[in-house]
Amino acid sequence: MAELFVLEFEGFDQKDYEKVNSALGIDMATGAGDWPPGLLTHSAGRTDKGWMVVEVWESREAQDKFMKSQLGAALQQAGVDRPPLRADWTSLHAHHQPNRAAG
Repeated sequence: MAELFVLEFEGFDQKDYEKVNSALGIDMATGAGDWPPGLLTHSAGRTDKGWMVVEVWESREAQDKFMKSQLGAALQQAGVDRPPLRADWTSLHAHHQPNRAAG
């Protein structure tokens, strides 16, 4: 079953988020770009402390491969030099995208 990953960054804002996505070649306004294999859903937004990213992955291994091959460098390129305040995994009992066409 799918894995939920929650990252929370303190002192991180929308500009930082956009820098990271630019380094990854992903356009959040259109959804176009080079999304990593194994990523099922991605959501992000502001929190009281900074920024939160919530993702659903096919596996923890897929996210780890993405972190090592692309995301770590993109974070560094964007000037993100502190570890996340929170990085939590949850094995999901269910994961559905009800309004997404089957394909």
